[in-house]
Amino acid sequence: QVQLVESGGGLVQPGGSLRLSCAASGNIFSINAMGWYRQSPGKQRELVAAITSGGSTTYTDSVKGRFTISRDNAKNTVYLQMNSLKPEDTAVYYCNADVTYTRDGRFRKSGLWGQGTQVTVSS
Repeated sequence: QVQLVESGGGLVQPGGSLRLSCAASGNIFSINAMGWYRQSPGKQRELVAAITSGGSTTYTDSVKGRFTISRDNAKNTVYLQMNSLKPEDTAVYYCNADVTYTRDGRFRKSGLWGQGTQVTVSS
């Protein structure tokens, strides 16, 4: 079974930092783009940051200069370092990955989602 498992969420005060991790496991052949999305109550899920297999990154404007996305291809893991956190960053954060894997002797491709991890920024 191919899956993404996230960790690192929690409660932090404004101005604080958190680091999210997302590890892909299973019969993985390759991973193309990986990214982090977030969703707060009453709002649509939005892309926070993404990174290609070659390391090119993109960020939504509201997190530029505060968040950093990175990945360890050897570990099939993507990270999101979040600094200078603000109350408006409060949301459930989801990991997403474009994964090629093997099943029943065949290559298959799928966009996978993690289970989500809560980030709460509050004093």
